[in-house]
Amino acid sequence: MRTPRIWLVAATVAALGVAGCSGSPRTTFSSGTPLVATAPSIPAASSPPGASARPSGSASATPSPKPKPVATLHAGNPSGHTSIPAAGRPINTSHPDHVIGTGTPAGCTSAALVKAVAAGGVITFKCGPAPVTITMTATAKVRNDHGSRVVIDGGGLVTLSGAGKRRILYMDTCDPAQKWTTSHCDNQSTPRLTVQNITFTKGNSTGQTYEGGGGGAIFDRGGRLAVINAKFTDNRCDSSGPDLGGAAIRALSQYNNDPVYVVNSTFTDGICSNGGGLSSIGVSWTVLNCLFTGNRAIGSGANPAASGTPGGGSGAAIYNDGNTYVLTIAGTVMTSNNANEGGGAIFYVSNDRTGTMSIANSTLTHNKSGKFQNYPGIFFLGAHAPTFSHSTIK
Repeated sequence: MRTPRIWLVAATVAALGVAGCSGSPRTTFSSGTPLVATAPSIPAASSPPGASARPSGSASATPSPKPKPVATLHAGNPSGHTSIPAAGRPINTSHPDHVIGTGTPAGCTSAALVKAVAAGGVITFKCGPAPVTITMTATAKVRNDHGSRVVIDGGGLVTLSGAGKRRILYMDTCDPAQKWTTSHCDNQSTPRLTVQNITFTKGNSTGQTYEGGGGGAIFDRGGRLAVINAKFTDNRCDSSGPDLGGAAIRALSQYNNDPVYVVNSTFTDGICSNGGGLSSIGVSWTVLNCLFTGNRAIGSGANPAASGTPGGGSGAAIYNDGNTYVLTIAGTVMTSNNANEGGGAIFYVSNDRTGTMSIANSTLTHNKSGKFQNYPGIFFLGAHAPTFSHSTIK
């Protein structure tokens, strides 16, 4: 059943903002540019085939060993000081299963990385003391039957480039080509994919429509995904379509709906129909000490697509849809992101109104919602008003 259309005006935006921060007096809101628009109708749950929305489970991870030193990678919000739970901390990669390169850039090739990712395990790089860019000539794909985890640690020096031509990294527990390993591929605990201390640039999944498309740099369905101290720049996915999104990352069907952790990471200049940074259906996210700037949602017609339009254009930084899932943002800055339709920073819809969103110790400013929002830079429909604390949203 579709939700009745909701008329939003600047006064309503301001009133909702005040209501949303009850009990959090230090959160400030501003309605910004007066905006009169119609919110899009929202369909019933729009999950991919075989996916199931489950209540968010608590993360259960033992503290990681102290990781080896890495070169400085300036990622995330340097002023963010939110504490990081064990599940979002770097993995110790001091004893790798695979080392890409022999000490010079010449040995750090796309073919070597593709082979290592397919083999699984902990992957590090030995490309010399200077930063290096590896231009991918093929997408690195995780094989579901080759170990319980894949860890890619760039050591702060490695950039993976899709050259504007291809997706960089792919994992899908429900893709037969990557081997089914359980009878419940949409809800299995492994593989666990972690990327850390690395940059992804110019990934492009345009035309890759399997599982709904999206994920210009990283596409992940199933298992667990964590992104730690990483940069995503100039990534792309299809320019139109409702629900299609994630120029940087597209995530689906995480194990037990445990959250994807995105920690100390930067997302800049990502462009897609929806979600220039992150995008998902029915997936929970915990986004800590991150920076989103210059991302764009360039589709038109919203979700579902208005008559005569291709659809899309929402959630320039983050686009989330589904039923029961949780979006947690803390210590994060979102600024100067732009959505053609709604949610210049965030588009969040829980179709059955069971999902929740919280924002703490964060700053969201100058995020343009082209046609609709119900908080500055945000369009939200969930179980109740979002929780805001110690944040500036204007």
